[in-house]
Amino acid sequence: MKRILLPAGGAILATGLLAAGLAGTASASGVVDDAPLTPNNKVAETVDFWFKANGAALRAASVYRYDYKEVNKLVQKGGYTPDTKPGSTAPIGEEKKAAVKVQNVNLPKTIGKVFFEGRDGKLYWCSATSIQSTYHNLVATAGHCVYQTGANGHVLDKWVFVPGYYQGKAPWGIYVGKQAFTHYDFATYEDYDKDYAFVTVYNGITLGGGQAKKVTKAEYDAHTGIKEAKDVEVDKTEFDKAGLDPTNKDLYWSETGEAAAAAGPDFPGAVVDKHEVTKGVYESAKIGKGQNYKFGEPIVENVTYEQAVAYIKKQKPSWKPGQPLPQPTTQAPASVKLDGQGNATLTHYYVQRWFKPGKDTKYFKTEFFIIEGFVKDAGRLGDNVGGQGFAWNQPTGKYVRTFGYPGGEHPDGNKPYTGVTPKWCYGKTSTKRTVVAAIKAEELVSLKCAVTPGYNGSPWLLKYSNAKRLGYVNGVTTAVFGDVDGNNRYDTIFSSYFDGETASVYKAAAALWSGKMS
Repeated sequence: MKRILLPAGGAILATGLLAAGLAGTASASGVVDDAPLTPNNKVAETVDFWFKANGAALRAASVYRYDYKEVNKLVQKGGYTPDTKPGSTAPIGEEKKAAVKVQNVNLPKTIGKVFFEGRDGKLYWCSATSIQSTYHNLVATAGHCVYQTGANGHVLDKWVFVPGYYQGKAPWGIYVGKQAFTHYDFATYEDYDKDYAFVTVYNGITLGGGQAKKVTKAEYDAHTGIKEAKDVEVDKTEFDKAGLDPTNKDLYWSETGEAAAAAGPDFPGAVVDKHEVTKGVYESAKIGKGQNYKFGEPIVENVTYEQAVAYIKKQKPSWKPGQPLPQPTTQAPASVKLDGQGNATLTHYYVQRWFKPGKDTKYFKTEFFIIEGFVKDAGRLGDNVGGQGFAWNQPTGKYVRTFGYPGGEHPDGNKPYTGVTPKWCYGKTSTKRTVVAAIKAEELVSLKCAVTPGYNGSPWLLKYSNAKRLGYVNGVTTAVFGDVDGNNRYDTIFSSYFDGETASVYKAAAALWSGKMS
């Protein structure tokens, strides 16, 4: 049995007219469709939506599924016939070559997540990459991660790209989408042979360099810029004193919650939490269920070089880059790895700490802050992270490396990926065309890759240089995920074949300047 995962609503629209609500325009050739995403006067509002409350909206987003359903028929036919001569555009931001080990895969700086609001009002994400363009301002992803097709199809709202995304953080800024370009047949007819998109983005926006100013609630309510309300714990004395002042109504409150004391796992009702320790303590801990036993596998966090240096200086303030890394301490237990090319990881180790629940009353108040001078222009996307090259009408059966953020579960319910850190696959693409009748797809390219939804939109990089972290985008993962061997685990991903028409869509997007937030 062969199973693939694909979006429902895949039936072709009966009309040849542009789907209502897309607000797009087709080129004279009938190939390129473009539609506006965010006008300049809404950029600040979009940035504020995703950045406020320390990136709460970014963390709340989930894997974009778009009404997936399963079908059990997958057919492969003859090879591909290029519609024009092969072509390519070189990548930008090439890094200096460095000696690397073959078994280590250097993740490209260009990859990240696109975030948006679906028609249902919920927040979602897909994978994507920065790609070469005239003005260093272009993102490549899947078409369904930009357009929600159907009878009432439209571009997705609040669309942003966050390269290097990790747990609500945007190390190189957040880039708001300005104009979306896709194939006319995808936007109009839901043709999943054309499930790709190129999006121009404004200059990036970062948070930093500003000051948080504490204000009254009235000042907070009147402020129209970036602001934040924080709930802080206070002692009972302050709580009782505040209760004598009627102006403090609704600003102070108490809660009776769970208190905890150390207990073993066999204590009735005992609960477990993780406690961070050094690598040595973790490695000496037992495996199983018990106080101070291992709590899962170590967690590797991708961070910027600057963040890693700041973390190291917690352990040894006198440390300078180039010196041996200090050993983890109880204050900063994570192990740090610097690769010398502006990338770093922190590896965290956890053990189990078991507690017995109890009752405890805590007291809180709300404090209000406005942010002055907090938002700054981060510059152009390609200048900050580089941009992958682009290639079309290339022969299939070639090795590619793909990078993305899988986060969904397999059909059997197993969920091996968190969606927090990027993963990769490597292999030869199929030489046969994959036909998926349910979505009228007749020429998808397949690749063996055991990832799950969330990886959709991820780039397929031809001729990827591990030293330079750059290659040529020659495909993006579609909405289709395959379980070809029928074991209830996805093992195959798919991409549109990038041909001359794909190049036309790309070139239309790559030639446009998008500017910055005014």
